[in-house]
Amino acid sequence: MEPIIIDTREPFEYAASHVEGSINISPSEFMQGGVPEKLRDVPKDKQIILYCRSGQRSNTCSMILRQYGFTNLVNGVNEGRVRALLKQS
Repeated sequence: MEPIIIDTREPFEYAASHVEGSINISPSEFMQGGVPEKLRDVPKDKQIILYCRSGQRSNTCSMILRQYGFTNLVNGVNEGRVRALLKQS
């Protein structure tokens, strides 16, 4: 089962470079309250890998998702680490 990969950087950062197949959900979308629109129909146990530039934004967004019942969250930290992680699987 393929994970969902979320780039938690700003849209201009995502436009410059991102992991193939990832979706862009900026931190502001996570902080609006509730589950971001792009994740509303995702099962709570689906693996979700989040990343940004340093791992800080993706960690914060993971904590927000955990508050809404998501259980299979991975902080991939950055693009390079996520690409390496995907090659291993």
